Amino acid sequence: MSAHVVGNTNVMLGRSIRHVTRSMDTIITVTIMPIAFMLLFRYVFGGAIQTGTANYTNYLMPGILLIAIASGISYTGYRLYNDLQSGIFERFHSMPIARSAVLWGHVLTSVVSNAISAVVIIGVGLIMGFRTSAGILAWLAVAGILLLFTLALTWVAMIAGLAASSPDGATAFSYPLVFLPFISSAFVPTATMPGPVKAFAENQPVTSIVNAVRALFDGQPAGHDIWIATGWCVGILVLAYALAMRVYRRKIS
Repeated sequence: MSAHVVGNTNVMLGRSIRHVTRSMDTIITVTIMPIAFMLLFRYVFGGAIQTGTANYTNYLMPGILLIAIASGISYTGYRLYNDLQSGIFERFHSMPIARSAVLWGHVLTSVVSNAISAVVIIGVGLIMGFRTSAGILAWLAVAGILLLFTLALTWVAMIAGLAASSPDGATAFSYPLVFLPFISSAFVPTATMPGPVKAFAENQPVTSIVNAVRALFDGQPAGHDIWIATGWCVGILVLAYALAMRVYRRKIS
């Protein structure tokens, strides 16, 4: 990536970050909702759920982080849709800036805002009793998996934001993503689920991501889950990026 593109992307990133910081309702929604889920499962449902672990907050944490990321992604599609409708894209394209920088500004904003949400949620989790024996390498692996997951879903959001015909359409794609962790190993072991539900839960991407992150937090070998999780994230990222760029080129042609 040339210095010109990097410079343009930094400008677009700064612009998008300023929009996020001025929208406190976005920050509150993205952060508070996952924390509310964590409180609900820990203190209301936790006593009735058998996971085979002494610390249910530890069991919850990976799924809560994925819900937070999926929630934050919806606003990325919404912000992109608003830019398209306001005509700002046409103004940017009339300037001597790299066209890809406009999209990458939104993508990097998503990464930054979701990273902040994840840090806040982990901080609240520590207050609630979350404990980890993960070393530096394990933490880096967790950060890498969450980064890949964020990038993959963000490029899915790019497709929705570019193709949507209404604000609701730009955000509606995120609803299944937010609730996908509920049909996974995020809150209960998949072994407790009925046959068809168990089969789906064990073969969808969230379960392998949750299992990998949970093992890393526990200081245990992640086994094949980390490779399956990485494969899912990279596959979705590559496909979503290709489709988003195709839609984008049609929009600006």
